[in-house]
Amino acid sequence: MKGLTAYVVDGHELRIRPAPVEREWMDDTDQRFAYRCLPLNIANAHGWEILCTTAFSAIWDGRQSLDAVRVRTRPANASPQAISHFGSGTLTFHIPCLFRTEPGIDLFVTGPLNRPKDGIAPLSGIVETDWSPYTFTMNWKFTRPNQRVHFEMDEPFCHIFPIGRGSLETVTPTIRKLSELPDLEQEFKTWSESRNEFNADLSDPASKAVQDKWQKAYFRGVHPTGAQGPEDHRSRLRLRPFKTT
Repeated sequence: MKGLTAYVVDGHELRIRPAPVEREWMDDTDQRFAYRCLPLNIANAHGWEILCTTAFSAIWDGRQSLDAVRVRTRPANASPQAISHFGSGTLTFHIPCLFRTEPGIDLFVTGPLNRPKDGIAPLSGIVETDWSPYTFTMNWKFTRPNQRVHFEMDEPFCHIFPIGRGSLETVTPTIRKLSELPDLEQEFKTWSESRNEFNADLSDPASKAVQDKWQKAYFRGVHPTGAQGPEDHRSRLRLRPFKTT
């Protein structure tokens, strides 16, 4: 899964970067508390973002026809970054390159993760980029009519990461009672009790819980008992940027 190459069509520009952890709405939370959620942080940075090369706005009038979506670029004479291609209130971005992955590796294509946008929602797809000579599109679906949406220059509109083809089909999902694993059940109970106690102590301004602000065991990759978790625990992803060769 090591190789990921973007072959840019001549005459076109591809702006792509490792997805950052930071999100404006997370910055705006009280004491930036959203960054205390490690699963959120890891998801934010789990792949690469493709960025807008021009600023534009778009609006959908509610009809299903192609002309129901209107795009207005800034400046007005700029080439549109997205168009109405499929109808049905869909805004379509063309990706100006062919991605290549290792044999058996697909590309998960979706909208920027944990970046909500009012009035429009990204659609997701999986592309077999180890063989396909076809470009793909990134599509967004308007969620209501007559709501103008704005995309700024260098704003991400697409998020990609490689996945193993067929990997999900090798999974055998099962449901069992937690009590069948007494050691795991005891760890859960230890954590649950400490969590309840911590939350109760938050009402006391002089408590250690207020000083600590949040419990950090999962963030640090340790068990409720303090035992160290797996060596490959990640609290941050550091992806390589695309290089021009």
